[in-house]
Amino acid sequence: MHDLITQVTDLTADLVRLDSRSFLSNLAVADRIEAELTGFEIERLDYTDVAGIAKRVLVANRGGPGGIAFSGHMDTVPDTGWREDPWSARIDEDGVMHGLGTTDMKGPVAAAILAARMVPDGIPVTLLITTDEETTKQGARLIAESSQLVRRIKPTGILVVEPTNMIPVRGHRSHIAFTCVATGVQGHSSTGKGHNANWDLIPFLVEMKVIFQRLRTDTGLQDPNYDPPFSDFNVVIDNHGAAVNVTVPVATARIKFRYSAKIDPTPVLQAVHAAAERHGITVTEAREGFPPELPADHPFVQLCVDAVGLAPRTAPYGTDASELQAIAPCVVLGPGDIAVAHTPVEAVRLSALADAIPVLVGLAERMARYGANNR
Repeated sequence: MHDLITQVTDLTADLVRLDSRSFLSNLAVADRIEAELTGFEIERLDYTDVAGIAKRVLVANRGGPGGIAFSGHMDTVPDTGWREDPWSARIDEDGVMHGLGTTDMKGPVAAAILAARMVPDGIPVTLLITTDEETTKQGARLIAESSQLVRRIKPTGILVVEPTNMIPVRGHRSHIAFTCVATGVQGHSSTGKGHNANWDLIPFLVEMKVIFQRLRTDTGLQDPNYDPPFSDFNVVIDNHGAAVNVTVPVATARIKFRYSAKIDPTPVLQAVHAAAERHGITVTEAREGFPPELPADHPFVQLCVDAVGLAPRTAPYGTDASELQAIAPCVVLGPGDIAVAHTPVEAVRLSALADAIPVLVGLAERMARYGANNR
Protein backbone atom coordinates (compact mmCIF):
# COMPACT_ATOMS: atom_id res chain seq x y z
CA MET A 1 0.00 0.00 0.00
CA HIS A 2 2.87 2.36 0.74
CA ASP A 3 4.07 1.98 -2.86
CA LEU A 4 0.56 2.76 -4.15
CA ILE A 5 0.38 5.90 -2.04
CA THR A 6 3.75 7.03 -3.37
CA GLN A 7 2.76 6.40 -6.99
CA VAL A 8 -0.64 8.06 -6.76
CA THR A 9 0.85 10.99 -4.82
CA ASP A 10 3.51 11.62 -7.44
CA LEU A 11 1.13 11.42 -10.40
CA THR A 12 -1.59 13.51 -8.73
CA ALA A 13 0.95 16.19 -7.78
CA ASP A 14 2.28 16.33 -11.33
CA LEU A 15 -1.24 16.77 -12.72
CA VAL A 16 -2.31 19.36 -10.16
CA ARG A 17 0.78 21.47 -10.82
CA LEU A 18 -0.26 21.79 -14.47
CA ASP A 19 -2.83 24.58 -14.73
CA SER A 20 -5.71 23.26 -16.84
CA ARG A 21 -8.61 25.53 -16.02
CA SER A 22 -11.23 25.00 -18.71
CA PHE A 23 -10.41 28.22 -20.58
CA LEU A 24 -6.77 27.08 -21.05
CA SER A 25 -5.22 24.38 -23.20
CA ASN A 26 -4.94 20.96 -21.55
CA LEU A 27 -2.21 19.64 -23.87
CA ALA A 28 0.44 19.54 -21.14
CA VAL A 29 -1.80 17.45 -18.92
CA ALA A 30 -2.66 15.11 -21.80
CA ASP A 31 1.05 14.65 -22.53
CA ARG A 32 1.78 13.86 -18.87
CA ILE A 33 -1.02 11.28 -18.77
CA GLU A 34 0.06 9.67 -22.04
CA ALA A 35 3.52 9.16 -20.58
CA GLU A 36 1.91 6.80 -18.03
CA LEU A 37 0.28 4.61 -20.67
CA THR A 38 3.08 2.46 -22.01
CA GLY A 39 1.61 -0.71 -23.46
CA PHE A 40 -1.79 0.85 -24.22
CA GLU A 41 -3.20 1.52 -27.64
CA ILE A 42 -3.78 5.28 -27.63
CA GLU A 43 -6.10 7.42 -29.69
CA ARG A 44 -5.69 11.21 -29.51
CA LEU A 45 -8.68 13.35 -30.40
CA ASP A 46 -7.67 16.98 -30.89
CA TYR A 47 -10.05 19.90 -31.26
CA THR A 48 -10.24 23.65 -30.89
CA ASP A 49 -12.84 25.01 -28.49
CA VAL A 50 -15.12 27.96 -29.25
CA ALA A 51 -12.48 30.39 -27.95
CA GLY A 52 -9.85 28.97 -30.31
CA ILE A 53 -7.97 27.06 -27.58
CA ALA A 54 -6.27 23.77 -28.49
CA LYS A 55 -7.64 20.81 -26.55
CA ARG A 56 -7.03 17.05 -26.54
CA VAL A 57 -8.86 14.02 -25.21
CA LEU A 58 -7.37 10.55 -24.89
CA VAL A 59 -8.78 7.08 -25.41
CA ALA A 60 -6.48 4.26 -24.32
CA ASN A 61 -7.06 0.51 -24.29
CA ARG A 62 -5.27 -2.61 -23.23
CA GLY A 63 -6.60 -6.15 -23.39
CA GLY A 64 -8.96 -5.90 -26.32
CA PRO A 65 -12.71 -5.36 -26.69
CA GLY A 66 -15.40 -5.23 -24.03
CA GLY A 67 -14.70 -4.80 -20.35
CA ILE A 68 -14.77 -1.69 -18.23
CA ALA A 69 -13.79 1.85 -19.16
CA PHE A 70 -12.61 4.31 -16.52
CA SER A 71 -13.42 7.93 -17.33
CA GLY A 72 -12.22 11.21 -15.88
CA HIS A 73 -11.54 14.78 -16.98
CA MET A 74 -8.40 16.91 -17.10
CA ASP A 75 -9.90 20.40 -16.77
CA THR A 76 -10.71 22.30 -13.59
CA VAL A 77 -12.94 25.18 -12.58
CA PRO A 78 -11.36 28.65 -12.12
CA ASP A 79 -9.33 29.39 -8.97
CA THR A 80 -12.00 31.65 -7.44
CA GLY A 81 -11.40 32.43 -3.76
CA TRP A 82 -8.07 30.64 -3.34
CA ARG A 83 -5.73 32.26 -0.82
CA GLU A 84 -2.86 29.84 -1.26
CA ASP A 85 -1.21 28.68 -4.46
CA PRO A 86 -3.93 26.57 -6.15
CA TRP A 87 -1.31 24.55 -8.05
CA SER A 88 1.10 23.84 -5.19
CA ALA A 89 -0.09 20.27 -4.53
CA ARG A 90 0.81 20.94 -0.91
CA ILE A 91 0.65 17.89 1.37
CA ASP A 92 -0.11 18.47 5.04
CA GLU A 93 0.90 16.39 8.05
CA ASP A 94 -2.32 14.35 7.81
CA GLY A 95 -1.54 13.04 4.34
CA VAL A 96 -3.99 15.38 2.59
CA MET A 97 -3.04 17.05 -0.68
CA HIS A 98 -4.36 20.58 -1.21
CA GLY A 99 -4.87 22.25 -4.57
CA LEU A 100 -7.19 22.99 -7.44
CA GLY A 101 -8.26 19.72 -9.03
CA THR A 102 -6.97 17.42 -6.30
CA THR A 103 -10.45 15.96 -5.82
CA ASP A 104 -12.22 17.13 -8.98
CA MET A 105 -10.66 15.27 -10.46
CA LYS A 106 -6.95 14.83 -11.01
CA GLY A 107 -6.53 12.63 -7.94
CA PRO A 108 -9.24 10.18 -9.05
CA VAL A 109 -7.86 10.27 -12.62
CA ALA A 110 -4.42 9.33 -11.27
CA ALA A 111 -5.97 6.46 -9.30
CA ALA A 112 -7.81 5.24 -12.40
CA ILE A 113 -4.64 5.34 -14.53
CA LEU A 114 -2.69 3.33 -11.97
CA ALA A 115 -5.58 0.88 -11.63
CA ALA A 116 -5.76 0.41 -15.41
CA ARG A 117 -2.03 -0.37 -15.46
CA MET A 118 -2.51 -2.95 -12.69
CA VAL A 119 -5.34 -4.83 -14.39
CA PRO A 120 -4.01 -8.34 -15.18
CA ASP A 121 -2.98 -9.10 -18.73
CA GLY A 122 -5.80 -10.38 -20.90
CA ILE A 123 -8.51 -8.45 -19.05
CA PRO A 124 -9.81 -5.55 -21.14
CA VAL A 125 -9.62 -2.06 -19.70
CA THR A 126 -10.08 1.32 -21.35
CA LEU A 127 -9.43 4.91 -20.27
CA LEU A 128 -11.62 7.77 -21.52
CA ILE A 129 -9.81 10.94 -20.45
CA THR A 130 -11.78 14.06 -21.37
CA THR A 131 -11.62 17.82 -20.99
CA ASP A 132 -14.16 20.67 -20.86
CA GLU A 133 -16.25 18.60 -18.45
CA GLU A 134 -16.63 21.65 -16.25
CA THR A 135 -18.07 23.72 -19.10
CA THR A 136 -19.49 22.22 -22.28
CA LYS A 137 -18.81 18.45 -22.02
CA GLN A 138 -17.27 18.83 -25.47
CA GLY A 139 -14.47 16.35 -24.79
CA ALA A 140 -16.84 13.55 -23.75
CA ARG A 141 -19.14 14.37 -26.65
CA LEU A 142 -16.24 14.10 -29.07
CA ILE A 143 -15.34 10.65 -27.76
CA ALA A 144 -18.95 9.47 -27.99
CA GLU A 145 -19.36 10.79 -31.53
CA SER A 146 -15.94 10.30 -33.10
CA SER A 147 -13.71 7.77 -31.33
CA GLN A 148 -12.84 4.90 -33.67
CA LEU A 149 -11.12 3.05 -30.85
CA VAL A 150 -14.27 3.15 -28.71
CA ARG A 151 -16.36 1.90 -31.62
CA ARG A 152 -14.01 -1.02 -32.08
CA ILE A 153 -13.66 -1.87 -28.39
CA LYS A 154 -17.31 -1.40 -27.36
CA PRO A 155 -16.78 -1.32 -23.59
CA THR A 156 -19.44 -3.10 -21.56
CA GLY A 157 -19.72 -0.33 -18.97
CA ILE A 158 -18.16 3.03 -18.11
CA LEU A 159 -17.12 3.95 -14.59
CA VAL A 160 -16.87 7.73 -14.24
CA VAL A 161 -14.43 8.12 -11.35
CA GLU A 162 -15.70 11.47 -10.06
CA PRO A 163 -15.41 11.85 -6.26
CA THR A 164 -18.31 10.01 -4.58
CA ASN A 165 -16.50 8.72 -1.47
CA MET A 166 -16.68 5.35 -3.28
CA ILE A 167 -20.48 5.28 -3.14
CA PRO A 168 -22.01 4.04 -6.43
CA VAL A 169 -24.03 6.79 -8.12
CA ARG A 170 -26.52 5.22 -10.51
CA GLY A 171 -27.96 8.46 -11.88
CA HIS A 172 -27.55 12.21 -11.85
CA ARG A 173 -28.97 15.41 -13.23
CA SER A 174 -28.06 17.06 -16.54
CA HIS A 175 -28.23 20.74 -17.27
CA ILE A 176 -29.58 23.28 -19.69
CA ALA A 177 -27.42 26.42 -19.71
CA PHE A 178 -29.19 29.65 -20.63
CA THR A 179 -27.20 32.70 -21.77
CA CYS A 180 -29.46 35.75 -21.39
CA VAL A 181 -28.26 39.03 -22.89
CA ALA A 182 -29.62 42.56 -22.52
CA THR A 183 -28.24 45.26 -24.82
CA GLY A 184 -27.90 48.94 -23.96
CA VAL A 185 -26.03 51.99 -25.24
CA GLN A 186 -22.68 52.87 -23.69
CA GLY A 187 -22.18 56.41 -22.51
CA HIS A 188 -20.97 58.51 -19.61
CA SER A 189 -23.58 57.89 -16.95
CA SER A 190 -23.78 61.61 -16.05
CA THR A 191 -25.00 62.71 -19.49
CA GLY A 192 -28.29 60.86 -19.56
CA LYS A 193 -27.65 59.88 -23.17
CA GLY A 194 -26.72 56.23 -22.69
CA HIS A 195 -28.94 53.28 -21.85
CA ASN A 196 -27.89 50.87 -19.10
CA ALA A 197 -28.63 47.28 -20.12
CA ASN A 198 -29.05 46.32 -16.46
CA TRP A 199 -32.40 48.14 -16.29
CA ASP A 200 -33.70 45.67 -18.89
CA LEU A 201 -32.03 42.67 -17.31
CA ILE A 202 -33.28 43.33 -13.77
CA PRO A 203 -37.04 42.80 -14.38
CA PHE A 204 -36.17 39.64 -16.34
CA LEU A 205 -34.15 38.40 -13.36
CA VAL A 206 -37.08 39.11 -11.06
CA GLU A 207 -39.05 36.58 -13.10
CA MET A 208 -36.12 34.17 -12.97
CA LYS A 209 -36.28 34.35 -9.18
CA VAL A 210 -39.93 33.31 -9.38
CA ILE A 211 -38.83 30.22 -11.35
CA PHE A 212 -36.12 29.56 -8.77
CA GLN A 213 -38.70 29.70 -5.96
CA ARG A 214 -41.20 27.57 -7.89
CA LEU A 215 -38.64 24.81 -8.35
CA ARG A 216 -38.26 24.69 -4.57
CA THR A 217 -41.97 24.57 -3.80
CA ASP A 218 -43.72 22.85 -6.73
CA THR A 219 -43.54 19.10 -6.06
CA GLY A 220 -44.56 18.45 -9.66
CA LEU A 221 -41.12 19.75 -10.68
CA GLN A 222 -39.25 17.77 -8.03
CA ASP A 223 -37.78 14.27 -7.88
CA PRO A 224 -37.87 12.64 -4.43
CA ASN A 225 -35.14 10.20 -5.47
CA TYR A 226 -32.64 13.07 -5.39
CA ASP A 227 -31.16 15.10 -2.55
CA PRO A 228 -32.16 17.87 -2.75
CA PRO A 229 -35.40 16.95 -4.54
CA PHE A 230 -35.64 20.35 -6.25
CA SER A 231 -33.68 21.28 -9.36
CA ASP A 232 -30.79 23.73 -9.35
CA PHE A 233 -31.42 27.10 -11.05
CA ASN A 234 -28.25 29.10 -10.50
CA VAL A 235 -27.54 32.54 -11.97
CA VAL A 236 -24.26 34.41 -12.58
CA ILE A 237 -24.35 38.05 -13.77
CA ASP A 238 -21.70 39.74 -15.91
CA ASN A 239 -21.35 43.40 -16.95
CA HIS A 240 -18.17 42.58 -18.89
CA GLY A 241 -15.94 45.00 -16.99
CA ALA A 242 -18.12 48.09 -17.24
CA ALA A 243 -17.22 50.84 -14.75
CA VAL A 244 -19.73 52.32 -12.34
CA ASN A 245 -19.76 55.64 -14.22
CA VAL A 246 -20.60 53.99 -17.56
CA THR A 247 -24.04 53.00 -18.81
CA VAL A 248 -23.61 49.27 -19.33
CA PRO A 249 -23.77 48.33 -23.03
CA VAL A 250 -24.13 44.57 -22.48
CA ALA A 251 -25.44 42.75 -19.42
CA THR A 252 -25.35 38.96 -19.41
CA ALA A 253 -26.99 36.51 -17.04
CA ARG A 254 -25.94 32.88 -17.25
CA ILE A 255 -28.33 30.41 -15.70
CA LYS A 256 -27.68 26.70 -15.15
CA PHE A 257 -30.82 24.61 -14.77
CA ARG A 258 -30.32 21.00 -13.68
CA TYR A 259 -33.02 18.36 -13.97
CA SER A 260 -33.26 14.58 -13.50
CA ALA A 261 -34.56 11.96 -15.90
CA LYS A 262 -38.06 12.00 -14.40
CA ILE A 263 -38.51 15.78 -14.71
CA ASP A 264 -39.95 17.37 -17.84
CA PRO A 265 -37.94 20.59 -18.36
CA THR A 266 -40.53 22.08 -20.73
CA PRO A 267 -42.32 24.34 -18.18
CA VAL A 268 -39.02 25.94 -17.17
CA LEU A 269 -37.92 26.38 -20.78
CA GLN A 270 -41.21 28.02 -21.69
CA ALA A 271 -41.11 30.34 -18.66
CA VAL A 272 -37.56 31.51 -19.40
CA HIS A 273 -38.28 32.26 -23.06
CA ALA A 274 -41.61 33.95 -22.32
CA ALA A 275 -39.97 36.26 -19.77
CA ALA A 276 -37.16 37.02 -22.20
CA GLU A 277 -39.63 38.03 -24.89
CA ARG A 278 -41.48 40.34 -22.49
CA HIS A 279 -38.30 42.16 -21.49
CA GLY A 280 -36.37 42.21 -24.77
CA ILE A 281 -33.71 39.72 -23.65
CA THR A 282 -31.91 37.47 -26.12
CA VAL A 283 -31.66 33.86 -24.88
CA THR A 284 -29.54 31.01 -26.21
CA GLU A 285 -29.35 27.48 -24.81
CA ALA A 286 -26.66 24.82 -24.48
CA ARG A 287 -27.82 21.37 -23.43
CA GLU A 288 -26.06 18.32 -22.08
CA GLY A 289 -27.24 14.86 -22.98
CA PHE A 290 -30.33 13.42 -21.31
CA PRO A 291 -29.87 12.83 -17.56
CA PRO A 292 -28.27 9.38 -17.13
CA GLU A 293 -29.98 7.06 -14.69
CA LEU A 294 -29.77 3.29 -14.27
CA PRO A 295 -32.19 1.27 -12.13
CA ALA A 296 -30.82 0.09 -8.80
CA ASP A 297 -30.95 -3.53 -9.98
CA HIS A 298 -29.01 -2.90 -13.21
CA PRO A 299 -26.18 -5.47 -13.50
CA PHE A 300 -23.47 -2.80 -13.68
CA VAL A 301 -24.83 -1.05 -10.61
CA GLN A 302 -24.90 -4.36 -8.78
CA LEU A 303 -21.28 -5.10 -9.76
CA CYS A 304 -20.31 -1.78 -8.18
CA VAL A 305 -22.41 -2.44 -5.07
CA ASP A 306 -20.79 -5.84 -4.63
CA ALA A 307 -17.32 -4.31 -5.06
CA VAL A 308 -17.70 -1.59 -2.42
CA GLY A 309 -20.46 -2.93 -0.16
CA LEU A 310 -22.44 0.32 -0.29
CA ALA A 311 -25.96 0.97 -1.57
CA PRO A 312 -26.32 3.00 -4.76
CA ARG A 313 -27.72 6.50 -4.78
CA THR A 314 -28.38 9.40 -7.12
CA ALA A 315 -26.56 12.74 -7.21
CA PRO A 316 -27.72 16.32 -7.87
CA TYR A 317 -24.68 17.31 -9.95
CA GLY A 318 -23.66 16.31 -13.47
CA THR A 319 -20.74 14.43 -15.03
CA ASP A 320 -19.51 13.30 -18.43
CA ALA A 321 -21.91 10.36 -18.10
CA SER A 322 -24.55 12.58 -19.71
CA GLU A 323 -22.58 12.22 -22.97
CA LEU A 324 -20.76 8.92 -22.44
CA GLN A 325 -23.97 6.98 -21.82
CA ALA A 326 -24.30 6.91 -25.61
CA ILE A 327 -21.38 4.45 -25.58
CA ALA A 328 -22.31 2.17 -22.67
CA PRO A 329 -24.14 2.21 -19.31
CA CYS A 330 -22.46 4.54 -16.81
CA VAL A 331 -21.99 4.46 -13.06
CA VAL A 332 -20.22 7.25 -11.18
CA LEU A 333 -17.88 6.01 -8.45
CA GLY A 334 -14.55 7.33 -7.26
CA PRO A 335 -12.44 8.47 -4.30
CA GLY A 336 -12.69 11.90 -2.74
CA ASP A 337 -15.46 14.15 -1.48
CA ILE A 338 -17.52 16.21 -3.94
CA ALA A 339 -18.35 18.61 -1.09
CA VAL A 340 -14.90 20.22 -1.31
CA ALA A 341 -14.87 20.41 -5.10
CA HIS A 342 -15.29 23.90 -6.62
CA THR A 343 -14.18 25.47 -3.34
CA PRO A 344 -10.97 27.33 -2.36
CA VAL A 345 -10.17 24.56 0.14
CA GLU A 346 -10.23 21.65 -2.31
CA ALA A 347 -8.15 18.73 -1.06
CA VAL A 348 -7.98 14.94 -1.18
CA ARG A 349 -6.76 12.32 1.27
CA LEU A 350 -3.97 10.42 -0.46
CA SER A 351 -4.75 7.17 1.33
CA ALA A 352 -8.29 7.34 -0.11
CA LEU A 353 -6.84 7.53 -3.62
CA ALA A 354 -4.57 4.56 -2.93
CA ASP A 355 -7.39 2.54 -1.34
CA ALA A 356 -9.52 3.04 -4.45
CA ILE A 357 -6.97 1.50 -6.82
CA PRO A 358 -7.46 -2.19 -5.90
CA VAL A 359 -11.23 -1.63 -5.90
CA LEU A 360 -11.07 -0.35 -9.46
CA VAL A 361 -8.86 -3.28 -10.48
CA GLY A 362 -11.38 -5.64 -8.92
CA LEU A 363 -14.20 -3.98 -10.84
CA ALA A 364 -12.33 -4.51 -14.10
CA GLU A 365 -12.01 -8.19 -13.24
CA ARG A 366 -15.70 -8.44 -12.28
CA MET A 367 -16.75 -6.75 -15.49
CA ALA A 368 -14.63 -9.15 -17.55
CA ARG A 369 -16.28 -12.15 -15.86
CA TYR A 370 -19.71 -10.61 -16.33
CA GLY A 371 -19.02 -10.04 -20.02
CA ALA A 372 -17.74 -13.60 -20.48
CA ASN A 373 -20.88 -15.02 -18.83
CA ASN A 374 -23.31 -12.87 -20.83
CA ARG A 375 -22.06 -13.19 -24.41
